[in-house]
Amino acid sequence: MKRYFYIGIIIILILAVALVAYGGYLNYTDSNQIANRMENRLLQLTGALVEERFLNPVVDIDALKLYSNDMTDAVALTEGRITQIFVAKNNYVHKGDVIMTLTNEQIPLQVQQANGNIQRAESTYAQTLSNVQRAEAALANATNVYNRQQRLMERKATSQEKLEAAQSEYVAAQEAVRAARSESESARVAINVAQTERDQYLVQENRQNVVAPIDGNVLLIYKREGSYVQGGTPLALIGNFDTLQFSTTLESANANYLSVGESVNMEFNERSLQKAYDTEYSAGNLGRSEKITAIIKDINPPLNQSAVMRRILWEIDNRSHILEPMTYNDVSMQANSGHKCLTVPISAMADSENNMVFVVNDSGIVEKRKVTTGANDDEYIEIISGLRAGERVVLDSFEGLEDGVKIELIMKEGDANGR
Repeated sequence: MKRYFYIGIIIILILAVALVAYGGYLNYTDSNQIANRMENRLLQLTGALVEERFLNPVVDIDALKLYSNDMTDAVALTEGRITQIFVAKNNYVHKGDVIMTLTNEQIPLQVQQANGNIQRAESTYAQTLSNVQRAEAALANATNVYNRQQRLMERKATSQEKLEAAQSEYVAAQEAVRAARSESESARVAINVAQTERDQYLVQENRQNVVAPIDGNVLLIYKREGSYVQGGTPLALIGNFDTLQFSTTLESANANYLSVGESVNMEFNERSLQKAYDTEYSAGNLGRSEKITAIIKDINPPLNQSAVMRRILWEIDNRSHILEPMTYNDVSMQANSGHKCLTVPISAMADSENNMVFVVNDSGIVEKRKVTTGANDDEYIEIISGLRAGERVVLDSFEGLEDGVKIELIMKEGDANGR
């Protein structure tokens, strides 16, 4: 019995060892199969074709400073106290409109004194004219006497003493005329001086009216009624914001497709649409839905001259008065006219400088390639060099990619399907 018992134990042990060995074998073969499958499995990535399309470039600007060429201060042209203000903030005024008055109590007194000086000078001038007339009459009489004595002397009908006396009277009369005329001229000059002085005071009196220097809205009033101001003091700010200007600096890649007179659509971050001067909106404006366009007024240097950077001067039609001269953040501009060029999705750019992509050949092999890019429309970017139409590029997922890696490329919807 013991013999059979031991034989049974041995058989059980042999079966247990066999089962363990078989289990180990199965684990080994399964692991190898899984490893082989993982090794032969291809990474699936999304791709897109390199193809031509019309591109309307978009330029994103972090901060944009708008300004107005029609914006200036109304200035006090003389000193005085503000006695009346005729306008309020946001009132529209025309050039030359009186917006406030000053009072300088000295000016009326100075005008009155100047008028008195003129009257005295005119009286003196009238007297000198009378003196000139008398002197000229005396000269005429002395001239006649002298001429008559000369004729008599020629006939020996008078004495030398009488001739010399007549001559002396004639010379004295000439001198009296010259003196009278000189005195009269001095009196006339005195009138002119007094009149000029009065005119200056009248100008000062007229300058007590402060006028609008341009057509526009009253943006700010710096002083209150009762304030005493010196000549040259700014009193109010007048501005016309129907058109606004700004300038941008663009690389030639973005500027080469622009031209003077071309327009762009502008989008402003809603949070930045504030008003620095609290001006009123025009009737009929569409608020944040208002279509804002800008037109190129100048490109410098001109496009026919070689340059890397160009300054673009823009003008905005702001008759809706949505915008004001201030700095706006997060602004984008998209050209209304496009150009045909070779493009890839922006998501194909594998670096922040937009000059590297991963190209996949027909065998699924990845090639890291340097490219030169141009303008973009926030979805597609222009390829200037480095790619050919019909090539395929990887989108979005670049981690772990390098030259020679084999992948399975799934073309994005809208592109030709291929692997």
